[in-house]
Amino acid sequence: MAITLSPAARERIRSYLNADPAALGLRFGVTRSGCSGWSYKVDMARTQAPDDHVFEDSGIRIFVDADSLPQVDGTCIDFVKQGVNEQFTFDNPNVTGGCGCGSSFTTRDDIAG
Repeated sequence: MAITLSPAARERIRSYLNADPAALGLRFGVTRSGCSGWSYKVDMARTQAPDDHVFEDSGIRIFVDADSLPQVDGTCIDFVKQGVNEQFTFDNPNVTGGCGCGSSFTTRDDIAG
């Protein structure tokens, strides 16, 4: 599978990359957090680790560490503006549930484990 970007996400990430010439691309992964287990982490990638999986979407490189890949493989990242709020959103086929506040999620691997 792969990590993909919506047109809105590509536009927003390109603006970040243009403002930060040292960035290699987008770093995308998860961390243990919240009441459901996982939270997304998104940042600019400045280095490539040996265990990174690198995906490319329309010239934008997306770096995912090996530990995060099972939880995010197949995700489409979008960027949504609602009124004065704007944020990245994630259509992740691995998510099986989330917490009430929307800050964390569980995956198929959590249920199997």
